[in-house]
Amino acid sequence: MDSPSHDDGSAESGAREYGGRKVDRGPDQGGCPVLRGPDGVWQVSGYAEARTVLRSTGTVQAGLGIETVEKLPSRLRRPVLYRDGPEHRADRRQTARFFTPRRVDEHYREIMVRVAEARIDTIRETGRGQLAEAGFHLAIEVAGAVIGLTESRPGIQERLERFFPEEFGTPGLTSLRGIRWLLRGYANWLRVYWGDVRPAVRARRRRRRDDLISHLLDEGCSAGEILGECLTFAAAGMVTTREFVTVAAWHLFDDAALLARYRAADEPGRIAILQEILRLEPVIGRLRRRTTAPLRLPGGGEPGAEVTIPAGELVDVVLHRANLDGRTVGERPERLRPGRPMAAGAGAPGLSFGDGAHTCPGAPVALLETDVFLSRLFALPGIRMTTPPRVGFKDPIAGYELRGCTVELTGRP
Repeated sequence: MDSPSHDDGSAESGAREYGGRKVDRGPDQGGCPVLRGPDGVWQVSGYAEARTVLRSTGTVQAGLGIETVEKLPSRLRRPVLYRDGPEHRADRRQTARFFTPRRVDEHYREIMVRVAEARIDTIRETGRGQLAEAGFHLAIEVAGAVIGLTESRPGIQERLERFFPEEFGTPGLTSLRGIRWLLRGYANWLRVYWGDVRPAVRARRRRRRDDLISHLLDEGCSAGEILGECLTFAAAGMVTTREFVTVAAWHLFDDAALLARYRAADEPGRIAILQEILRLEPVIGRLRRRTTAPLRLPGGGEPGAEVTIPAGELVDVVLHRANLDGRTVGERPERLRPGRPMAAGAGAPGLSFGDGAHTCPGAPVALLETDVFLSRLFALPGIRMTTPPRVGFKDPIAGYELRGCTVELTGRP
C-alpha cells in the first residue's frame, strides 16, 4: 500500500505528491458512479452524485442503528442524528454555536493543549506510548467539554469502550444471541448514564453552563433523552477522532518528506496536510440514506445522462470512493497532495465529514485537536513508530479501526 514520495518539481501549491492510502479498502471498482446492486441497494460512488444525495431534502437517515431507534416510544425525542426535516435543521442551527472555528479556538484550544501535553509528557517519561489510547483520551476530554460530560466518575474511557457496538442494529430477539445483545446493550447504557450523564445533568440543573447538556435542559429534554444525545455526540467526536489521530500519524511516520513538510509548516499548512490525509482515509467510508421522493442524479455513465432513484429506496453513499473521483478532486486522486486544487464547492477533506443537513459539525474540533497532539508528538526528539497499527473494519459503515500502533523514543538510557 505504501508508495514513494514524488515531486514534480513545481513550487505550485498542491503540486508535490506523497504516498497513497494506508487502509486497504479494496480496489476502486470504477465504472458507473450510480448503480443498483444485486441486493436492491443503490451504490453512489461519484463525488457530485454523492453530494446530491447528502444534500437532498428527499432523503432521510438510514442505517447507524436507526431501525432500533424507531422502535422507541414516540414520546421520546430522537437524537439529532436520527432526525430529519425542519426539526433537525432548527436543532442544528441552535447548536451550531458550539462548533464555530472561533469558539473552537477560544474555548477548546486550551483544553486540547493541556491534555495533549500531558500525554506527550507520559511518552517522554516512559519512552513509549499507544497512539489509539492517547488519541481516545484526548478526544474524550475535548468532546466531554463540548458536550458537558465534566463530572464523570473514574472509568469513562472503559465505559465508552464497552458501549460502542461492534455492529449497528440488533441481531433480532428471537435468538439467544439477540437477547444477550439486548441485555448487554442496556447494561452499557446504564453504566454511561450513572457514571457520566447523570452527574453532569445534576450539576447543570443546579447551574447552567455554556455546553450541550445545558442547552438540552433548556429545551426540556429528559435525562434519558440527554443520554441519547450524549452518546451520539460521543460516537461522532470521540471514536472517529481516535482513528484519525492514528492514521494521520501513520502517514507521517512512514514518509520522511511529508513529515518534514508537516514539521516546517505553520498551523494552516499542517491542517491542510491533515485534510488531505482525511480525504484519502475517511474514517467512516459509507453513509446510508432512504429516498422519500424520486431522486434525479447525474452519473449514468455518459455525459449529460441521468439516473432516477425511486422513492422508498436504500442508497449507500460510498465516501471512500467518492473522495477519489478525479472529476472533482483532480489528477491522480489516489495520491496524497496537500493543497490540491478541487472543483468549485468541494472542501479539502472531500466528503469525509459528510455533507448537507447531517454534515459533521465537529470538523473544526477534530482537525485542530489532531494537529495540537501530532505537532507536539513529532516535536519529540527521536520519536519513531515501532509497531504499525492493526487494521480492522466495521462493515456497516465501511469504517476502520486502528489498534496497536506503538511509538517510542530512541536514544533513551
